[in-house]
Amino acid sequence: MQTFDQYGHNYKEVVQRSIDFVGLQYDFFVKAKTRIIKQLAAARHLDPAAGAKLLDVGCGVGGLHGTLADTFGRICGVDVSEKSIEVARVRNPRFEYRVMTGNNIPYPAGVFEMATAINVLHHVDPTSWQLVLLELKRVVRPNGLVCVIEHNPFNPLTRLAVLRCPFDKDAHLLRAAQARRLLEGAGLTNVRSSHFLLTPFSSGAAHRVEQWFGRLPVGAQYVATGERPIDE
Repeated sequence: MQTFDQYGHNYKEVVQRSIDFVGLQYDFFVKAKTRIIKQLAAARHLDPAAGAKLLDVGCGVGGLHGTLADTFGRICGVDVSEKSIEVARVRNPRFEYRVMTGNNIPYPAGVFEMATAINVLHHVDPTSWQLVLLELKRVVRPNGLVCVIEHNPFNPLTRLAVLRCPFDKDAHLLRAAQARRLLEGAGLTNVRSSHFLLTPFSSGAAHRVEQWFGRLPVGAQYVATGERPIDE
């Protein structure tokens, strides 16, 4: 994708400029998403020693992966941006990265315990959202988890950050309820969602606030998950 090829080597700096007005660093948001993924993996008792595998679809430059090495035995990333994949390979040589064409994930069915699409769907044409979810479902094993993290369009600060970000100019933000419907439409079960980044803090107390009020659409972002049925 030409847009992201342009920002492959300075992605972090571009995002930082778009969020400078909130007084927080890019790494604060990376750590928040990492915490969410680690919590999901722990809840499913995924064991890196047993080779638990993660696929990150739309991984960009692989900014999250270094902090997840102790959670998964194998981490793979795919993206349509060849330049971003090149940067990810240099940045994380122990992980596996592949370029994907269109919405087709270049892995066989039933390989991964978890597949994520983190701030990806809003870059995809809405007519293809369901196709992306079907692909995510295809590559996870039965009982595997599909995880979507997206911007919350009800949060005014999130909307301002998106407006300030040059590669979000054509973004199609979707609500948590829409994400849940997409997961259900792909045939996933136990679908649920929760908002996070409700406060500008990373303390234990702030995390408890998120747990209490995560159903309210006030956090900057949200996570929506669903499981592939065992009998498929």
